[in-house]
Amino acid sequence: MSRYRTDDIIYALATPWGSAALAIIRISGSGSHALLAPYFSKSEALRSAKNATLLHGYLCDQEGRRIDEVVLAVNTKGHGYTLEEAVEITCHGSLSVVAELLDFLSSIGMRSAEPGEFTFRAFLSGRMDLTQAEAVHELVEAQSPVVRAQALARLDGGLKEKLNGMKNTLLALLAPVEVQLDYSEDELDEFVFPDELLDSLLNDLGRLLQSYAIGTLYKSGARIVLAGATNVGKSSLFNLLLKEERSIVSPVRGTTRDYIEADLLLEGIPIRLYDTAGLRESGDEIEREGIRRSEHLIGQADLVIHLLDSTVEDVDRAFDGRTIVVYNKADLRRPPEGALAISAATGEGIGDLLSEVARRLKRGVEGVDESRIVIQSKRQADALLAAEAALKGVKEDLQAALPLDIVAVGLNEALHHLGLITGEVTPNDILESIFSNFCVGK
Repeated sequence: MSRYRTDDIIYALATPWGSAALAIIRISGSGSHALLAPYFSKSEALRSAKNATLLHGYLCDQEGRRIDEVVLAVNTKGHGYTLEEAVEITCHGSLSVVAELLDFLSSIGMRSAEPGEFTFRAFLSGRMDLTQAEAVHELVEAQSPVVRAQALARLDGGLKEKLNGMKNTLLALLAPVEVQLDYSEDELDEFVFPDELLDSLLNDLGRLLQSYAIGTLYKSGARIVLAGATNVGKSSLFNLLLKEERSIVSPVRGTTRDYIEADLLLEGIPIRLYDTAGLRESGDEIEREGIRRSEHLIGQADLVIHLLDSTVEDVDRAFDGRTIVVYNKADLRRPPEGALAISAATGEGIGDLLSEVARRLKRGVEGVDESRIVIQSKRQADALLAAEAALKGVKEDLQAALPLDIVAVGLNEALHHLGLITGEVTPNDILESIFSNFCVGK
């Protein structure tokens, strides 16, 4: 990988760029202790430091001028995040201090790290497999507690362990087939392929693939649009769900002329909620443009909450499966029996509405246990699909009584695709694509 060298010393700011009480700069690479030691006020302590040592002192520039008072967290080779020699500098979070320290590290021969380069080195050193490396990025990007917990489970090796179990099962299927191919028929007993073991492996693959739907839902979330005629209470409901006054609420029709959007969490699912212009015929050019944008948003939404005014409206048309029809102002007049009713003014029925929204979003993934190992990566899902297809092909080959050398090809193909997930056989261009999406310093 041209962008990711491993024979030099890299550094990066690991905390956000901005004024703060403290900042952390990470350094990794063979010889990093010796290179930094002459500029640290306790140089001999750094040179001889044991692993997981904290050293307090001053970092100075080439002229001996103090740059900042710091604490160095020292890792020796074979320990720490990358398993290389490493130092983490905790310094004051002044932008001036951070900028000068970064310039100083460059001036003494260190290189500014590429995005994800620390995790890439951890992967190359065997500190983690590719599923754990991807989990690092997923953890950093997590938008909800559910996503965070799922990413932590993968970082802890849950997915790695599950895939290793599948690979061991595949090897248990492949080994007797290879034995049959290596020896003549008169040297071996009659061979019976372990069909039950193959079926069990296919079931495990299928369950893991099902988890991708729930993983995608919690990672990417959903777009929900509040729609309906003017003055049905869309803006009031928008404010109520956000628990803040974001949209202007007015009895004047056409107050909302463009959509307003905001984020919230619903049962751990990230939601992008849109309040839209009321749908009606209008002679106002600006309002017509707002209505056009609202209709465009409705077309792109994962879910539409179509509000009706229970005091004046009833359902007069059919809606598609993405739409939840809700009667608002139920405190003023009861809607038809069995209809979903709320009052954006009093909060009545909001719990039922949110439960229905969550149920609709999870439709099709109800059987997936989100507390177990869940995948969120399309790359991983594609490789699992390819492995599943190869194993289904093996099953068809066996049913057709095709030669065992063809069966062996299918088993090896499935093994290859599982290896792509963990990184055992992943090409360099794929690795570079994965790690380049990380933030610098991770």
